[in-house]
Amino acid sequence: MESAMEAEELKYLIVNRKENAPTMQSDLARKLVWVPHEVQSFCAAGIIAEEGDMLTVLLEEGGKKVKVTRDECQKMNPPKYHKVEDMSELICLNDASVLFNIKDRYFSDLIYVSKHIKPNFH
Repeated sequence: MESAMEAEELKYLIVNRKENAPTMQSDLARKLVWVPHEVQSFCAAGIIAEEGDMLTVLLEEGGKKVKVTRDECQKMNPPKYHKVEDMSELICLNDASVLFNIKDRYFSDLIYVSKHIKPNFH
C-alpha cells in the first residue's frame, strides 16, 4: 500500500518521458532561441536570417518577424530537456531556459525540488 501511495505522489516530481517526447520534428530541424519579451520575459523564436550581429527571428507566439542582436538571444535546449528534474542537466543553462523549465513543470503539476533533498511524504 505504501508503494502505491509513493507512486501517486511521485507523479508531481518525475516526468514520464514517454508522454513528453518531441512532437514537432521542425523544432529539431531549425535553430531555436529565446528572445526578450515585454510581458513574458522571454519568447521562443526561430532564427530565419543572420547578418553579422543582427538576427531576424520568427516569434513562436504570433508568427511576427523581429530583428534582434545576437547578444540579446539566449540558446534554447532541445525538446528532450523539457521538464527536466535537475536543472544542472540543461545543456543551455541560462535565465530563459531555467525560467521556461520551472514554468513548464509548474503548469504540468510537476513541482521543482532539489535532487539533494529527499521528499518526506509521511
